[in-house]
Amino acid sequence: MNMITNHLPTKELQALDAAHHIHPFTAGAELAKKGARVITGARGVYLTDSDGNRILDAMAGLWCVNIGYGRDEIAEVAARQMRELPYYNTFFQTTHVPAIALAKKLAELVPGDLNHVFYAGSGSEANDTNIRLVRHYWAARGKPEKKVIISRKNAYHGSTVAAASLGGMAAMHAQGGLPIPDIHHIDEPNWYAQGGDQSPDAFGLERARQLERAIDELGEDRVAAFIAEPIQGAGGVIIPPDSYWPEIQRICDEREILLIADEVICGFGRTGNWFGSDTFSIRPDIMTIAKGLSSGYAPIGGSMVSDAVAQVIAEAGDFNHGYTYSGHPVSAAVALENLRILEEEAIIDTVRDDIAPYLREKWLQLADHPMVGEARIVGMVGSVALSPDKANRAPFATPPGTIGTICRDRCFANNLVMRHVGDRMIISPPLVLTRDDVDTLIERATRSIDEAYEQVKRKGLFTPA
Repeated sequence: MNMITNHLPTKELQALDAAHHIHPFTAGAELAKKGARVITGARGVYLTDSDGNRILDAMAGLWCVNIGYGRDEIAEVAARQMRELPYYNTFFQTTHVPAIALAKKLAELVPGDLNHVFYAGSGSEANDTNIRLVRHYWAARGKPEKKVIISRKNAYHGSTVAAASLGGMAAMHAQGGLPIPDIHHIDEPNWYAQGGDQSPDAFGLERARQLERAIDELGEDRVAAFIAEPIQGAGGVIIPPDSYWPEIQRICDEREILLIADEVICGFGRTGNWFGSDTFSIRPDIMTIAKGLSSGYAPIGGSMVSDAVAQVIAEAGDFNHGYTYSGHPVSAAVALENLRILEEEAIIDTVRDDIAPYLREKWLQLADHPMVGEARIVGMVGSVALSPDKANRAPFATPPGTIGTICRDRCFANNLVMRHVGDRMIISPPLVLTRDDVDTLIERATRSIDEAYEQVKRKGLFTPA
């Protein structure tokens, strides 16, 4: 389908954007000089910009457009719901049909006994909820001193003050007085960068057992929960060693703390199963969901809560927490239609049985490149680590992200959205990628890494730290 949209010239749009729009995670003055890329349309796995370029979106928006762009069914459901009930809240002992229907559907899809949902507008809001939820839960059980939540360095759990505190990103903590009290961080299971001479399995066990040591040091009577992403997404698609999650699960089973799986990125098919908890055999007490829940077509998130936790909360009187848009009827209707499409079109089955194995075969071949230290992928989320010294997994001598930015810019020039985190290049494409799309992605990624490699060598930057 060709999309023709009348709009102002790109330069004028960029000037207006620079004059009035503050962008997330962006140096505003620098972007104002350069000019933002203006996206005007999208269909399937391709974006169209204001200059008419057709760009393969290997990031599915922001890890979220699982069913691809331009599904008319979603638009029709949203329009119908807007006509019928455009908005009502779920405060004051009130509910509505989309919130009820989506809650029932989620209880069917989510593993274990996570049969209850507290709705939010995003993953950040849902993780804010989780802090309130676990502290209220322990207080209701007569243990109000259990407040500390353990997370991981380099984790990403959202961008609000509380969610960014849960996350372990130093650059975020450097702004705005973060983290808030009673959040504790242990090391991440990043074997490639931090494993040294240990085997991946030995390293995974060591990193998991940091949780046990932290509980002992802080006091089990003070620790409320541990939160982690099955795969660290914004931290660079850090796939933990096989030994890591079973050991984390053992520790949580043996200790009186709640396990929160942040499935905002991994959920709804990204890892080749419905949830990352399925892929890694995690049994969480609480699960954070967002992004793929609606494939990004409407803002919605939530906390899936176990029967045991939900019962305590329900019997503890008012839970003094909520959002104007909790369970928004249009967002809930859109999410239901998105889940219908994922199920009825067997998209996750196709990912698991066909597209993910094909993508994996092609993606792992990137490890043969002279500037790639490793290539890792699970389902439809993968990364490559750029290195000037493959044998020693060495970082570059340049400040982190210098080489990654060069590679990212070559990707954009080659009509490919592939993101960089430091000097790792990452992908998280729509789940509806075809084999032809995979071939195009790999061809453009290879060309971009080749061009970055030549540029890095030309500038004399191909030097290990």
